[in-house]
Amino acid sequence: MSADVSADMPADGDAARGDGEGKGEGGGACGGGAPPGTASGHRARRLCRAFLAVLVAAAVVVPLSGAARPRIPAPPPAALAPLTRSTLEAAYAANRANAALASRMAAAHGDTHRASADASLAAPGRHLLAFDGRGQGRATEVLGDLAHADRVAVLVPGSDTSLDTYGRFRQGALSLSRELSRQAPAMTRTAVVAWLGYETPGTVSSTVLTTGRAEQAAPGLRRLIHGLRDVLGRAPHITLVCHSYGSVVCGRAAAGLDVDDIALIGSPGTGADSVAELRTPARVWAARGAGDWVAHVPHVRADLLGTTLGLGADPMDPAFGARVFDAGRGGHSAYLTPGSPSLAHLGRIVLGTAEGGAR
Repeated sequence: MSADVSADMPADGDAARGDGEGKGEGGGACGGGAPPGTASGHRARRLCRAFLAVLVAAAVVVPLSGAARPRIPAPPPAALAPLTRSTLEAAYAANRANAALASRMAAAHGDTHRASADASLAAPGRHLLAFDGRGQGRATEVLGDLAHADRVAVLVPGSDTSLDTYGRFRQGALSLSRELSRQAPAMTRTAVVAWLGYETPGTVSSTVLTTGRAEQAAPGLRRLIHGLRDVLGRAPHITLVCHSYGSVVCGRAAAGLDVDDIALIGSPGTGADSVAELRTPARVWAARGAGDWVAHVPHVRADLLGTTLGLGADPMDPAFGARVFDAGRGGHSAYLTPGSPSLAHLGRIVLGTAEGGAR
């Protein structure tokens, strides 16, 4: 589950092929709390059993397929001075140089796809706050003038997002950046931070249905926000835009985090059963496109091999307490599509002009 925000977002219809991110939610065991003996209860239990069968298969197949690819060599991340407005340009330059070296090492290793992805990140004008070419890879890129921004969006992707698929993730960030420029009032300066700062789970894997990977990622997201506040101060408005499994990461990081808004798009859950459980001072928004297959994922919790599968309540449920907004008819990959209702509304949330969202 991810951002096109697209890196981990399967194209519409992917769920029917079995490669969608299945997510659990709600309370109780298989059945999701439906009354026993009812048609809805039988249907929920059938869905749950099928869901868990897919997970068992995925838990076996995915590790085997992942092990087939040799590890790509890359240098350790660049050593950087503490991040401030005055050191931003030096950080960008150092990370571009590191990405260029990673590209050369990947090419020497024979991985032309990764070499090309790294080389793209190393191009002049790319603003990398962080880069690590090892393993799946991590990168944090700024679109816009971060040093002088009044409004900042931090985009958090979901599953199957890596340096190999980073181009799709960045395309969503570019769409949001352009939408902010289109909507912003005169003299309002905006920036988008595309944060691939954690090892995302595979779309078809057991890890995508637990909060474990998100809990590992949450400290990194917290450090990013703290670092942005060190650069920007308290005045600028910061919005987290969290797609699919990225909404689980945001949910795990949310407690007390110094952000103004959290927007959950295509979310399977946050690991919490209500906005109150997130313990955040931010406004929490949620949207799901009419064509998003996540709506059809069973909302269950179950124990499988000692692991609890399930990601909390559906953020679209009124009982969760989020401010729900219209995402149009798009699918799981369409939230940041130019001209879409979801992109327009996300722009208003970031700019503080969404209905009920001004601060």
